[in-house]
Amino acid sequence: MGFKKLLASLGAGGASVETELAQTDVTPGGLVQGSVRIQGGSVEQRIEGLAVGLQARVEVERRDAHGNETEYHQDVEFHREQVGGAFEIAAGAVHDVPFTLQVPWETPVTMFLGRQLTGMNVGVTTELQIARAVDKGDLDAVHVHPLPAQQALLDAFGQLGFAFRSADLEKGAIHHTRQRLPFYQEIEFRPPGLYRGLSQVELTFVADGDEMDVVLELDKKPGLFSVGSDTYRSFTVGLRTFDQTDWAGYLHQWLAEVGGRRNWF
Repeated sequence: MGFKKLLASLGAGGASVETELAQTDVTPGGLVQGSVRIQGGSVEQRIEGLAVGLQARVEVERRDAHGNETEYHQDVEFHREQVGGAFEIAAGAVHDVPFTLQVPWETPVTMFLGRQLTGMNVGVTTELQIARAVDKGDLDAVHVHPLPAQQALLDAFGQLGFAFRSADLEKGAIHHTRQRLPFYQEIEFRPPGLYRGLSQVELTFVADGDEMDVVLELDKKPGLFSVGSDTYRSFTVGLRTFDQTDWAGYLHQWLAEVGGRRNWF
């Protein structure tokens, strides 16, 4: 093996990738389209394959030997598609590979009222597979807008005077939902004065192509979804029949019932 080929096999002077997205605004269940440009390095190389995927930064809770909980963030690739097979690329040559990437229905929402949700980091990853080396491109951010059914629930909170507080992605599973991804999103709202005594409401969507589970919780304890509690509610919404319900009225009735029992309001 020549010296340049040796360096290329170690990642120095080898082929590299750059991804360009045709659009960055998507919705769950939609498509991301783009093109990957492979730039040949200083020597001819064999490309074993090319993959694109979707990645999110997720919060992970860990308990140490003394029972203390710590949190850290982990980049989780939650969808991947192989878009190119094996081929040879000459030194300095350029090879463009178009791709279409399916966006899973559970993909977390990153946009709300036209603004990026604080803490949300979702994007397209690119990986070029080369013999004895892997070149990963930068994360190309995408803006995930709510589905119409999700927007209806978000709008209902706004109509009741709730204000967005924060959003995060937590590693783990919510029982009794259609969840398939290894994490879930929580969108937190700060209540208006009408609901005095209530500190926050947390909202989670878990969708597929037909319906979505909606999970609501008040006074949440970290890592605990207490299904039997009156401060927890889950229900199913049809993605095509969501507009048959007055969601602001539904949410107010539930909050009023819980608040009345606990003398919050």
